[in-house]
Amino acid sequence: MSQALPVQPEPAPETRVDLKSLTREQLTAWVREVLGEPRFRGDQIFRWLHAKRARDLAGMTDLSKALRARLDGVARIGGLALEDVKVAQDGTQKLLFVTAAGDRLESVLIPMEDRVTQCVSSQIGCKIGCQFCLTARMPMRRNLSAAEIVDQVLWAQEVLGEERRVSNIVYMGMGEPLDNYDNVVASLRILMDELGAGFSSRRITVSTSGVVPKIARLGQDVQVNLAVSLNASYDAQRTSIIPINKAWDIGQLMAALRAFPLPPRRRITIEYVLLAGVNDTVDDARRLVRLLSGIYCKVNLIPFNPWPGAPYARPDNDTVEAFGAVLRDAEYTVTIRYSKGEDIGAACGQLDGVS
Repeated sequence: MSQALPVQPEPAPETRVDLKSLTREQLTAWVREVLGEPRFRGDQIFRWLHAKRARDLAGMTDLSKALRARLDGVARIGGLALEDVKVAQDGTQKLLFVTAAGDRLESVLIPMEDRVTQCVSSQIGCKIGCQFCLTARMPMRRNLSAAEIVDQVLWAQEVLGEERRVSNIVYMGMGEPLDNYDNVVASLRILMDELGAGFSSRRITVSTSGVVPKIARLGQDVQVNLAVSLNASYDAQRTSIIPINKAWDIGQLMAALRAFPLPPRRRITIEYVLLAGVNDTVDDARRLVRLLSGIYCKVNLIPFNPWPGAPYARPDNDTVEAFGAVLRDAEYTVTIRYSKGEDIGAACGQLDGVS
């Protein structure tokens, strides 16, 4: 008779505060309240984490050994492990990360002549269910912490080296950013802090599928750029593509965009994925022109990026150009975004956390 193996106890939950998830204001307050240290200690730690990209306390050499020992008992440095980097023929890089719990997520570096744009993820999985997006086929596992969002950018800089830097950040990877509102806003404040990475708010864009109540809140809390994944010109069409339209229809979404507080010389970006035979006709374009009336915006047209088992196809170039011409004739700024990185599954709508 075999002897039963002893039952292993569950690991104790992590109770130490995650320093990398704290904004500088939160960190300096925590240092004072918990450690009794002056404000500048919080600034020092913040700079180590976000400007010098420190991944452990031992490297923070301008902190005393005694302070580092105290920190180790009550705090930790969260983040991600970089598991793999794939490089596309066009130079696009897809970064595969693993969390401490073993979950996987992806981020993409998109090179241009004069800049590098990083597409970051905000969740592992997504509950929105956009029919053109491969991430929607994943189960919704959880929100990313602020540290896990920020660490995608810190790791990207390690990958790029010192010769090139991430110049623009778009929250357009895995997940709906506004469904992870608090952590996304914390990550924005961390990334824009002058003692850290120091990104300008003009260089950061948050994209949403249309979580209407959070759109107004975002405009009040942080002055970053807003992009909206619209993809349709009337309700029945949009509901079939993006089920969230059942909760907040196009009329409610357009009202939220008209009320959004735009900083000077900025526009909302309207993202429109073109699906062959679904939303790509000249009549669709004309309805879109009428729909966007009164909204200070520009339009990104994104021909569908295919993936195995996808229910849609990409329209031909003539159809795409004809759609764009209608918008240009109505004096909208239009960019046709033929996504990069398709050969490594890094194009818009192709991320699934598997490299």
